[in-house]
Amino acid sequence: MKKFIVLLSISAFMISCGGSKKVTSTSRTKTTTPRSTSITKVEPKVLPTEPIKIEKKSAANLSYAERVQQYIFEYSGIAKDEMKSYGIPASITLAQGILESGAGYGELTSRAKNHFGIKCHDWKGDRVYHDDDRSQECFRKYDRASESFRDHSLFLKNRKRYARLFTFSQRDYKSWARGLREAGYATDKKYPQKLISIIERYRLYEFDNDVLGRNKKRKPKKEVVAVVSAITSSSGHLVQKGDTLYSISKRYKITVEELKAYNNLADNNIKIGQVLKVAADNEEEEDFN
Repeated sequence: MKKFIVLLSISAFMISCGGSKKVTSTSRTKTTTPRSTSITKVEPKVLPTEPIKIEKKSAANLSYAERVQQYIFEYSGIAKDEMKSYGIPASITLAQGILESGAGYGELTSRAKNHFGIKCHDWKGDRVYHDDDRSQECFRKYDRASESFRDHSLFLKNRKRYARLFTFSQRDYKSWARGLREAGYATDKKYPQKLISIIERYRLYEFDNDVLGRNKKRKPKKEVVAVVSAITSSSGHLVQKGDTLYSISKRYKITVEELKAYNNLADNNIKIGQVLKVAADNEEEEDFN
């Protein structure tokens, strides 16, 4: 019995000793490294202290269309003034100037400010000599471009061969273009088409509208006919009601066959309003280049 009590005491003592042992636990503390944030530095915009300069194109680098636009900008005002004074559509004047002067860059225009290639004839002013149909032909020289435009207006206005032009409406640039060719202004058969193409491509008819007013009413046809009937025999005959080739030939003292030949008529049919040549083409010296 005593042995049992001793063993029990020893067991209790050992259990108490084991329970009193301290258990030391080491807790690991995680350390997190903060992420590095990249900051982009924005430089402030620096405004230029002087305006940016745009290099202007030299004449050699301009396209033909740019040259034409430049020509229109420089001379449209003059063309409109001439229209007000002499009745020649500004569109026609500008188109002729563009075509004849190479949009202001032709040799004759550069040397003599001659925009329309007008030859000397009875000219008493300065002159230059330039190869055209013949070698070293005489052309008029001007101090200012405006003088060339004015001389062009006077040339058309004062010569009988161009009288028929002024019977056309100032809005009818197509008839003016064809009339110039028929009056002998140019020998190029495509001259009217070239003028019309320039006018329509660059809307030059807008300058005619500026002078005339967009809503201005056209004159009655009767007034136009009355003016046309006054055309001299050197310019042509306006066919009116009752006219025949025979009556016209008698009026101008020519034969019917001659009348047909002058107008390339294949038969005797003619129309009211048609203008017939009553004389052979005049082979006088050309006025322009």
